[in-house]
Amino acid sequence: MAAIVAIATRLTRTAQWSIVQQQYLLRLVSTSLFSNSSFQNHSSSAFHRAGLVHSPLLSYVPRFVSSNCFSTKIISDMLDINQSLVPLEQGLIDLIRHVSQLESETDAMASLEESSFDLNHESFYSLIWELRDEWRLAFLAFKWGEKRGCDDQKACDLMIWVLGNHQKFNIAWCLIRDMFHVSKDTRKAMFLMMDRYAAANDTSQAIRTFDIMDKFKHTPDDEAFQGLLYALCRHGHIEKAEEFMLASKKLFPVDVEGFNIILNGWCNIWTDVTEAKRIWREMGNYCITPNKDSYSHMISCFSKVGNLFDSLRLYDEMKKRGLAPGIEVYNSLVYVLTRENCFDEAMKLMEKLNEEGLKPDSVTYNSMIRPLCEAGKLDLARNVLATMISENLSPTVDTFHAFLEAVYFDKTLEVLGQMKVSGLGPTEETFLLILGKLFKGKQPENALKIWAEMDRFEIVANPALYLATVHGLLSCGWLEMAREIYSEMKSKGFPGNPMLQKLLEEQKVKGIRKSKRIDPQKVGSRGGYKDLMVSTLLKCVMCNLHETRSLVPNLSVPFGLSAFTSSAVQYSRNLSPDYMKDIRN
Repeated sequence: MAAIVAIATRLTRTAQWSIVQQQYLLRLVSTSLFSNSSFQNHSSSAFHRAGLVHSPLLSYVPRFVSSNCFSTKIISDMLDINQSLVPLEQGLIDLIRHVSQLESETDAMASLEESSFDLNHESFYSLIWELRDEWRLAFLAFKWGEKRGCDDQKACDLMIWVLGNHQKFNIAWCLIRDMFHVSKDTRKAMFLMMDRYAAANDTSQAIRTFDIMDKFKHTPDDEAFQGLLYALCRHGHIEKAEEFMLASKKLFPVDVEGFNIILNGWCNIWTDVTEAKRIWREMGNYCITPNKDSYSHMISCFSKVGNLFDSLRLYDEMKKRGLAPGIEVYNSLVYVLTRENCFDEAMKLMEKLNEEGLKPDSVTYNSMIRPLCEAGKLDLARNVLATMISENLSPTVDTFHAFLEAVYFDKTLEVLGQMKVSGLGPTEETFLLILGKLFKGKQPENALKIWAEMDRFEIVANPALYLATVHGLLSCGWLEMAREIYSEMKSKGFPGNPMLQKLLEEQKVKGIRKSKRIDPQKVGSRGGYKDLMVSTLLKCVMCNLHETRSLVPNLSVPFGLSAFTSSAVQYSRNLSPDYMKDIRN
């Protein structure tokens, strides 16, 4: 057993695994892309009628595809997505799909040129965005836009990001060289490439991209250096980022900003308190005084693990040093107070915000709503929501997701309807959350009902949804239905998964059984698919890493390393000898 823990620790700390908390980051993007200044007041009535939940649930759902979806708000801001999208002419995307089936690119271009569609800079940008999950179609559209003279700076950057998402780095570099030869600015493209290499777990190429910036007449300055550190940390390569930072200290002297990037990685990406404390001590060893951001990261880390004492201790220490806490610090304190059953104190702290010249925002209220929903205290959560609306603050996607995790299935569609009315979705991420919750609760019938409802909410199933549903059905023993949905996915042109294909073809699915030996309460409240994730890790430890990564190409670990490895041990102890034998086989 000790060997399993040791191997699990090494695996989760290497670049073999993509361990960034994708859903948390995507949630930021969802808020950015779909936020609406208005909200219908009658939406609170839907929550008022919602049923209670038996156990707290967390919204993290494993990702079964590579980073083909929009990864962070940072990239959203870099690409200026929010302000650049316009509605496309009906039939334009269908035309791109149709001409892509022609024998040659020349024929495809000829057909596009003969079409009656008008392509300008705005529609061209939106077209690439709409085709971002299918890089061949996006690149075909890009070549068409080149002929029409629409390939401006923004469109080129977006195309590079799409190619990087699909790990088509050679094509992306060709495009960057073309941009350089026609005197277009390639600095943002270099940042995007560093980010996409880090997302693809190729840290050496991310660092090499930083090193060759001067070849494109860009100085690898402090901004670029910190950008590389941030990209590495954001995608889980925190140890590599720290190693590179210290190895480069002769050219880039260590400072509080660099350490804060590493500290943020351990506090908000991994949420590893032990490593966060180590970095805090390391700052002292380099005679670097923590600043406001340093305290904010540490308080966030302590609050996430429910450490109320240290959260308040650092808050007091921060104030004694004359550092004014920002809204992020208060959001963390509100969360940990609410989580640790100090609701009245959390409300008093909300009142104190006004004294500090700060105003609670939607994140502040969500910091109360989420732990209340996780604890099944929906009445209090509804009251907080009502207060939030009375303060003219609009609920966000995260607000609805918190309630979706808490309500019974019969109220799920009602909450989804309110999301649609308020202009906040639902999104693909919303349905991943619901499916993860239902499959964890061994409710495949209800999961398929939700699957059937996606069309009504104008959600087109993507590879993540397909593979999550297939895997969930397999976990519930619904082999035939899993095969049917997998076949549907393949028929739509989405790439298959060799390991999953092998499982589907077997009459007896090894390692995935309909078992009641594991109590969902004992598995823990922090994972709609936690049992699947731990099972997959054990299979990786005992079998073959390459094959397991083909089954789960981008497995996320949305909680700290210590929690993850201890969960693996706890899970393995509940497994029967026959099950462990199946995993080894």
